[in-house]
Amino acid sequence: MPNNTIDLTVAVIAKQCLPGQVKTRLSPPLTPEGAAHLAQLSLSRTLATVRLLPARTRLLVMDGTPTAGDAEDFTVVHQASGGLDERLAAICDGVAGPLLIIGMDTPQFSVNHVAALLDDWGTVTARRDAWLGPASDGGFWGLALRQPDGALIRGVPMSTDTTGAQQHARLCAAGLSVGMLPELRDMDYFSDAHAIAAELPGTAFALAVETAAAIARGVVLTDEARP
Repeated sequence: MPNNTIDLTVAVIAKQCLPGQVKTRLSPPLTPEGAAHLAQLSLSRTLATVRLLPARTRLLVMDGTPTAGDAEDFTVVHQASGGLDERLAAICDGVAGPLLIIGMDTPQFSVNHVAALLDDWGTVTARRDAWLGPASDGGFWGLALRQPDGALIRGVPMSTDTTGAQQHARLCAAGLSVGMLPELRDMDYFSDAHAIAAELPGTAFALAVETAAAIARGVVLTDEARP
């Protein structure tokens, strides 16, 4: 566990990476199996980063069953039913104290992306009531609340190009002081995976993207040809 642990729960909301049931917009060009493999790599990288955060509690909020490796150091919680807003709201209603929720679709997520939040909430007198991590598609990849309340999320339209803006407006309308985290790109389409892989050279994720692209082109990479 990292040193200087702070009063923070980090919840990763995720889906079991089964072919045909996860990241279906990656197919085509990928096969359902290839899409599930990239999703699993994305989830595992995200969880590895969360293990580095100085959080008191880590939750893996799953739709399905995680692998044993992914569950390590996390308390596994099953997702609530309903739309994404309801599932996020349920996480808030089940946690007392500062909470950070992140998704599984930003494998480029690093500790640096939440450094401002950690610096702020690691002090006795935090300046921000909430933090929002916008996604380049108009949504958000991270949401943090000092005093979690499902009503701050429930009813916000999800998966639109204005979701992030509407969530920000909801927080501000509640009188919260909101800090902004860096914008990240979600892995929704294979073009997104390519762009994200370019930020992660030499990693298993980047290699998997390159291999998947080659297979989609009908090319088989030899060991010498792989990056």
